[in-house]
Amino acid sequence: MGILEQLKKASLVGAFFVCLSGNALASCLLPGKLPTHAVQRVVDGDTLRLADGRNVRLIGINAPELARRGGSAEPYAEAARKHLQKLVAANDGKVSLKVGAQARDNYGRLLAHAYDASGRNLEAELLAAGLGYQVAVAPNVELVTCLRGAEAEARRAGLGLWRRPPVRTPQQIEQGGFALVQARVRRVERNRGGLWLELDGPLVLHVAPKVLSRFDEKALKKLDGRRVEARGWVIDRSRRGGVKPGQARWMLPLTDGAMLEVLP
Repeated sequence: MGILEQLKKASLVGAFFVCLSGNALASCLLPGKLPTHAVQRVVDGDTLRLADGRNVRLIGINAPELARRGGSAEPYAEAARKHLQKLVAANDGKVSLKVGAQARDNYGRLLAHAYDASGRNLEAELLAAGLGYQVAVAPNVELVTCLRGAEAEARRAGLGLWRRPPVRTPQQIEQGGFALVQARVRRVERNRGGLWLELDGPLVLHVAPKVLSRFDEKALKKLDGRRVEARGWVIDRSRRGGVKPGQARWMLPLTDGAMLEVLP
């Protein structure tokens, strides 16, 4: 089975085809020119500090976390930072930025896609090397298709963090933060709070009403009993005092159809 056929499993929920091989990166090329910005330093695999003092969080990728607060770095975190440093250095220490529809995150960082002088997208280069996870957070989803294709290439080839795929079950979740999870859906519920996919284990997937339009709601309601792969930032609901008896401790909010796949 070819990779394109394999990706067709992706779905009832966020169904689209992706460009593969060289085309995956080519489809992320910037059509035209943007102003260039000098980079003071590469903070980590998905964050830049510009010479003017602004911090830039790259759109569409979540790189492994570097060591902080006395903890250990995640696998390939340093490799991701070094690869991004190499990409920036090869472009004379500059990048061109295309700011997202949502221009800043909750930390005040600029949200943007970064390109080199040839128009190559730096997030796609990192994903194709297996040094990050493709993510989609509306409304900044312009390059979802090509970034998903870049990740698929690395995953198929077993590059970087995909050498030992970091997929977890709900039972293996021990703390909040980014996670890639596979499990079976045991119940689907729709209420005023949105749509909820209860999984086997202490995890529920949540689609908030404001982003439900980015999903095929009818398809979501038919996922009872199906195995799915979800990605995103897990929240510990027990720390908020919001877990009632019988409810899952962990919640993973889904922000776009590209964050959920239906498995065979």
